[in-house]
Amino acid sequence: MFLFEAMPWYSVLMWFLVLAGLMFVNELARLSKWVSLVLFLVVPVVLTVTVWPNTAGEGSSVGTWFHWVKVYSALAGCLGFLAIRFVKGWSTNKYALMFPPAILALNILEAVIRDFQVYGLDGIVDGVTMNGGPWNIMNGIAGILNIITISGWMGIYISKDRSQDMIWPDQLWFWIIAYDIWNFAYVYNCVSDHSFYAGAALLISCTIPAFFFKKGAWLQHRAQTLAIWMMFTMSFPAFVSTSKFAVESSHSEAALWTVSGLSLAANVAVLIYHIYKIAKHKRNPLKEEIYTDLAVYRKVADASRTIAG
Repeated sequence: MFLFEAMPWYSVLMWFLVLAGLMFVNELARLSKWVSLVLFLVVPVVLTVTVWPNTAGEGSSVGTWFHWVKVYSALAGCLGFLAIRFVKGWSTNKYALMFPPAILALNILEAVIRDFQVYGLDGIVDGVTMNGGPWNIMNGIAGILNIITISGWMGIYISKDRSQDMIWPDQLWFWIIAYDIWNFAYVYNCVSDHSFYAGAALLISCTIPAFFFKKGAWLQHRAQTLAIWMMFTMSFPAFVSTSKFAVESSHSEAALWTVSGLSLAANVAVLIYHIYKIAKHKRNPLKEEIYTDLAVYRKVADASRTIAG
């Protein structure tokens, strides 16, 4: 295989089970704020005290600063979004609405820093094979462009249905796809032997709901599936590294160049389109939504709207 070594049938089956499991738990979290509080507050507190010091300590494949920062920043996102969804007045507070883009940008920046760091690494580091090279710099730049093109958070609102989802109409499919390609490239560059699950399955688990189940709620789906996955992998790191279901990267330089090249190209394309829209409609990306003239924006913005941000 180009990206990965041989994938036995049971690993392929497990990939689909991981995908389905992440989507299922995400849907459970959407059903109730109390389920979400248990999942994203009570469970991680217990794991922090009783499990992770043993499973995610020094020398573990998930014992790096990045994994610890990532799990808590993902959980912070989940809890912050819960507050926006359910605390009276937060969904119309302009300062509260700055939290989603801020935590999103922080999560991307964490990965950008790690990509730049891995550029200088080679061999086995913390139990993971590193192949640092120019592709890390390319993808780090792509991540910075992905941050720059975040827009329209003042248009966030809460859906009218039972789940009261956090809807972000200006966060459209082309930005999401560019993010997905960038994030897969990051995982492939920096935790390559985990990327079969932590890259492909994890990213698809939030993209499918955003495109087919609850449009406009991608960031909420992303935060919840990421937090679920990080809690799982920090509790059972062997699953993605030494278990029979683990799938190793090919560690091919051609593959590393390809995924990072696609990431950079996609994010440059979104940046050009972003600048074009800003210039054409004379909009301020820090205060206004950028894509309000697009039919896909209106389809999301008009559905289940109750409170305009």
